[in-house]
Amino acid sequence: MNTSKKRVQLIDGLRGFSLAGIVLANMLAFQYGMFGQSEPQLLGIDGADRALHSFLLITVVGSFMPIFAFMFGFGMIKLSESLKSRELRPKCHLARRFLLLLGIGILHITYLWEGDILTIYGVLGFFLLMFLNRKPKTLLIWALMLLTGVGLLGLPASNPMDPLANVSTHMENYIKQSQDVYGNGSYVEIRDFSNNADPFGGELDAVFLLLALVLAPLMTIPMFLLGMRAARIGTFNDPQAMRPMYIRRASFLIPVGLMLKAYGVLGPQLGAKEWPGIGIGTTLGGTLLALGYIYVFALLYTVNSRASLFVKFEAVGRLSLTNYLMQSVICTTVYYGYGLGLFGRAGVFFGAIIALSVYGIQLWFSPLYLKKFSSGPVEYVLRIGTYLSWKGQPRKKKRTHQNSQ
Repeated sequence: MNTSKKRVQLIDGLRGFSLAGIVLANMLAFQYGMFGQSEPQLLGIDGADRALHSFLLITVVGSFMPIFAFMFGFGMIKLSESLKSRELRPKCHLARRFLLLLGIGILHITYLWEGDILTIYGVLGFFLLMFLNRKPKTLLIWALMLLTGVGLLGLPASNPMDPLANVSTHMENYIKQSQDVYGNGSYVEIRDFSNNADPFGGELDAVFLLLALVLAPLMTIPMFLLGMRAARIGTFNDPQAMRPMYIRRASFLIPVGLMLKAYGVLGPQLGAKEWPGIGIGTTLGGTLLALGYIYVFALLYTVNSRASLFVKFEAVGRLSLTNYLMQSVICTTVYYGYGLGLFGRAGVFFGAIIALSVYGIQLWFSPLYLKKFSSGPVEYVLRIGTYLSWKGQPRKKKRTHQNSQ
């Protein structure tokens, strides 16, 4: 197998692997709501469920979505290089792709689930175009500066990125009301509540809201930039040769990431809510742990890349956007009132089983689908819009007038 093909398979595998953690993390939001998932004491989550909740917050939540962002940045560079080889304009094609992502994300938020990430990716994609032709060193410097900045945000005694640091009475009522609406409401009632209900009741300071809107993307951008840099320098071009580097980085990043996140999650539970740096697990720990997971996956991939599980990861990754949206379709049907109505009732343990079962179905179905089709339906729509071709294929390389004579 040639090196290029191994690289593509590894990247597809990483995308597929990240979706396992994404559905597991999103299970808390699907079952308890975007705000309720952070307030287990309001929802009767205790005992073993509380312990599992904390475990997921430390090991999964906030550490798999960044992998998806890393892969997004990596894919930007590879698509750009492919377009350049055909003498096509990368920025124009990528801009159309980002517009489509934005449109799909808005539809996702409006009609299905408010936890969408595609809208953010679509918007940030235009910002990332400024870095498309930058040198690897420039990408690294910007990524490190932004990581340092978001890390500093977590150093104060209170987490500035947590709007629920002090849960108001209105927020408590909102969370409790959401239990009834999402668990028992019709599709129309749920969408109306999701799109129109104000969880803050006008109490959220406008300055904080503006600050959050500016700072939240900064927590994600470093992973996009690091993914772009990895594509530029060939971090995954020859996995076997890069094994020592994978080992060194994973050995450092995973322990540090886990310690930072554990401090941020367990500290408040042990009465250390006002300790300095309590928010650093949220602002920095998740990103470091995500990078550690990436290198561990790449390391394991070098052992036996053709193992059945890795092949299935690759299939899920090739259909990553379709699978991501299908997770929303399935999980909202399971938890919301117009489906099985398990919102807030399944518990964290059984919720995790449901999430892993959903992913297990995707592991089984994705390879079967790819035996008949070359890409997923959402991926195909993106290709049509990117290349402005109903075949979803880039135009052939242009020929000069001289060559045509």
